[in-house]
This record gives sequence, structure tokens and C-alpha cells, in this order.
Amino acid sequence: MPIEISDPTDPRLADYVSLTDVVLRRRTEPERGLYIAESQKVIRRALRAGHRPRSYLMARRWLEDLADIVADAEADGIPVYFGDHDVIEQLTGFHLHRGALAAMQRPPLPSVESLLTDARRVIVLEDVVDHTNVGAIFRSAAALGVDAVLITPRCADPLYRRSIRVSMGTVFQVPWTRIDPWPQGMGLLHDAGLTVAAMALSDDSVSLDDLETEPPERLALVVGTEGDGLSHRTVAEADLTLRIPMAGGVDSLNVAAASAVAMWALRPRG
Repeated sequence: MPIEISDPTDPRLADYVSLTDVVLRRRTEPERGLYIAESQKVIRRALRAGHRPRSYLMARRWLEDLADIVADAEADGIPVYFGDHDVIEQLTGFHLHRGALAAMQRPPLPSVESLLTDARRVIVLEDVVDHTNVGAIFRSAAALGVDAVLITPRCADPLYRRSIRVSMGTVFQVPWTRIDPWPQGMGLLHDAGLTVAAMALSDDSVSLDDLETEPPERLALVVGTEGDGLSHRTVAEADLTLRIPMAGGVDSLNVAAASAVAMWALRPRG
């Protein structure tokens, strides 16, 4: 049966403590093998992807709306905690208005090689540190036919709560893994037969208009961190450098916007 909570210091709720502390969550969630899914839609997408919950936390009124999830949890022996909004806010650090939270087991990451075997479109996120941008890129990748996302060691966690929320749960449907070390790992892209295009401003860059007319059959698009963009070594080792034609005196777009434009223009046909 659902377990009512009245004490925000209850040790059974350790997974949900101080969720607004970005540094803390980024450090402790991977170490403890968990991530937090927020909202009914995101939780359902995680479950459909085969991810296993450790527990649920929800406001009292959501017990009825999520009755099927509560029933499945009861059958599987997974605890469902519920309580008043003020108790949950003291526990998590924010007002829960999206229905529910779930502490989910992190699935094992696949190998880079396994994701590249049949991939026609891959996007690599080099040190993209903003969780909102990571989530937005995953949402675009899901919508625009990208087969795999690779993230470098310093990239923000796609399974951080804000990344998942911004992606609308699409982080669960696009295969992804970490590519480490980087940029040495670019050799894996070449070995898999992918053309590597680095999005950067350079004198010898190719216009997206030109590449769109005859895109490579298999392509890896590499986008860089906010502000500084891609490293010089990454640009040097790519097969080509790609730029988006601009107007109005603007030289670049936000990384999430730029990657969406490029993914749409270079999406696989047929």
C-alpha cells in the first residue's frame, strides 16, 4: 500500500533530498546508480523504455491519477510514498506540481561501437555543460531521425532531472552513451565509416546549404560547448567543418538551436 510521509528527514526518502542542488545531484546520482524522473509523462516514458523504479514520491491527489502505476508498483514490491505538498517541498527543495517523482535505476550504457554499427546519423556533444541544452538536443534528435547521441566526459548528464524534463523524456528513446577519451575517440567514428562534420566557424568551412544538397550517407555531427565551441583538435581531426549561413550580422546560434537546424537539414531521407 502507498506509504504516507510526514517527516522530510525520513531516511527512506534519501533519493529525493535536495533535488535543486545541481552539483550534489550530478555527483551523487551516478555514484548511487540512480536518476530522478519527474512528471507523469516522463515516468511513463521511462517505464516504457524498460527502466526500473526504486521508489515513487507523489502528492496525495496524484494517487488516483497514477493508480495504474501505483498498482504495478505494489505488485512488484516497489514503495510508493505520498504526502502533503509542504512536506515534499521541505524534502526536495521545490514545490512538486508535475504529479510525481520516481527514483529510477540507471541502465547500463552500451558501447560506442554497438551504437555506431548501423547508425546513419549520429550527434556528438562535446562538453555541452548546460542541462537545458542537452535536453533540447535530445528532443530534436528524437524528432529528426538521429540514431545515436554520444557525449564527451565533461558533458552534462542526460539523465539529470532538468535534462530529462526539457527533453520530454526523449532521452529514453534515443540510444546514447559516453565516448571517452575524447577527441581521441573520434577514431571510432572514422572506423565505423562515418563522415565527421564539426560545426564551427572557420575559413574553410562548408555551408550547410551545400552539404544539404548531397549529404553523406552516414554522418556524425559534432557540436561544441556553449561559448567556446569545439576544441581546435576536434576541428582539425574532423573530415569537414560545417557552418550555418547567417543573416542580420549574427555569427552563431545557441548550440541547441544550431544542432536542430543541422539535424533537420541533414536528416536521412526515405
